[in-house]
Order: sequence, then C-alpha cells, then structure tokens
Amino acid sequence: MIFLTGASGFVGGHLLDFLVGKGREVKCLARSDKSAEKLARKGAAVVRGDITRPETLKDVLHKEDFVVHLVGIIEEKGKSTFRSVHVEGTANLVAEAKRAGIMHFFYQSALGADKGSWSGYLKTKAEAEDIVKNSGLAYSIFRPSLIIGPWDGFTSKLVDMIKLSPVLPIPGEGKSKFQPVSVHDWIKCMAKVIESPGQYKSTFDIGGPEHITYREMVETLAEVMGRSKPVVTLPMGFMKVSTILIEKIFSSPPVTSDQLKLLEMDNITDLDVIEKNFEFKPVTYKDTLKDFVKPKA
Repeated sequence: MIFLTGASGFVGGHLLDFLVGKGREVKCLARSDKSAEKLARKGAAVVRGDITRPETLKDVLHKEDFVVHLVGIIEEKGKSTFRSVHVEGTANLVAEAKRAGIMHFFYQSALGADKGSWSGYLKTKAEAEDIVKNSGLAYSIFRPSLIIGPWDGFTSKLVDMIKLSPVLPIPGEGKSKFQPVSVHDWIKCMAKVIESPGQYKSTFDIGGPEHITYREMVETLAEVMGRSKPVVTLPMGFMKVSTILIEKIFSSPPVTSDQLKLLEMDNITDLDVIEKNFEFKPVTYKDTLKDFVKPKA
C-alpha cells in the first residue's frame, strides 16, 4: 500500500491520478471532509488526519506501507508555519512510520534546502530532511527545483499577471536562474523509486534540462500564451517595501517577502541530473508549457 500525504496539492494530485491509473492501492491522509470526499472519488482509500496533530496519526501506518510524504507550504498562514508543517509535521509522521516499521519513506524537500539558510522555507526543509535521514528508516529524498504543469500555482499566478498587465513586470532584473521540471517527469522519477526503492536510498536533486532566468521564464510563458508585451523591470528595493506593506494588508498576498528574496538567488543543479540518476531526458520548459497553457484565441 502506498500511503500518500499532500494528495490534495498540485504534485500529490498528479501522483495520485498516476498511481490509481496504474491500478496501485493508495491510501491518502486528508485533513477535511471535503478533501476526503474528493480523494475517495478519485479511487483512493482515505484516512482522516493531520501531520501537525500526532494523535490523529496513531496506527494509520502498517509494516507493508510505502510512505510518500509531500505535504509542504510555500507561505505561512496562522498556525500553519514552516516549522509546524515541515519540521514538526514530518517528525510526527516519521514517529508513526518507525512505530509501524514501514518499508520505505519518501520525503519531498527542495533544491537549495540548507539549515543555515535565511529562508524559513529552505531552512525547515533541510531540518525535515535530517529527521528522515536520522530515523533509521529506508528513505529517499527528492530536492526539486521549480515543478510546473497543469494546476501549478506558480504558473497560474504568472498567467493571470500576463493577462491583466499591459507589460511584463520583472522584480529586479530577473537574472536569477531556475531549472523548471515537468510534473510528469517528476512522476517518472517517483515511479522508479516506488518500483525499485532499494536502488534509490539516497537524496536526489531534481531539475529540468536547462538553466533559465526568471525573466526568460516570464517571456517564454507570454510567448506560448500568444501575448507579446514589453518587459518592465521594477527595482527590487521598491518591490521589497511594497511587499511588506501588502503583507500587512492581505492575509494571502500575491507574493511574500520570503518568496521575493528567493527570486534573487539561483535555484539550479547539474543539467544531466535526471538522465544520470533516472535514465531519461526531461522535457524543456517551453515544451512543458505547451502541454497545458492555452494560447490566446
């Protein structure tokens, strides 16, 4: 049985569809009745629980389970902080996994995860990695760069911005490099781990076949959408001050200070990392966009 957390999210939703389509038995952890009903309709067994509440995880795992832990947040809201979700939540699930003596534990981290990072997101991802690595369980960890595909929040926000704005606004000069990877290529990697977990007991960087700047990503997306617009660079200092003010006004701002800072740093790894570890060539950013972004009619 594959035990999946984060099945209501972007990556988890795609993975669930893939696994059910392959006839695999999947049990999902759901925090709400609404999520439970949606996941059950997809063909998964569902158990109610919350990784931040250890009492709800009691006896949810069994020895034959393969755990795929995808729960993560990109911004903090109320009690859902990076520490409570990434660190404490992972520790709670690992404790239950150890009790059950599960066969394998997969954790979704992030490229650039570092306990010394200024970013709360990257810092807590690294701390969660250590919890998994020191658990004594057989484990695999992925550190992906930006994952894109149908329903991904990053691309959706850019699409809305491109549709509404008369120009393409770029924070700073948009020179930071990313290595976007298709969610379908991520799933190909994940499928190999599930099928042969003994071959993938390690930590793996995950990235697409090209290093591309933030500005190039926005311009390429606009091109695929069929919306040619001039680029306007916005001073990063102005953006940071504006974001701080917006965060005080809106509970869910379009961008957070932490996310804005991440746009100032490269998020890349070796270009052949997927070919080397998983033996296939991933799809380019532009071709991935063409698979799910519709051009202007």
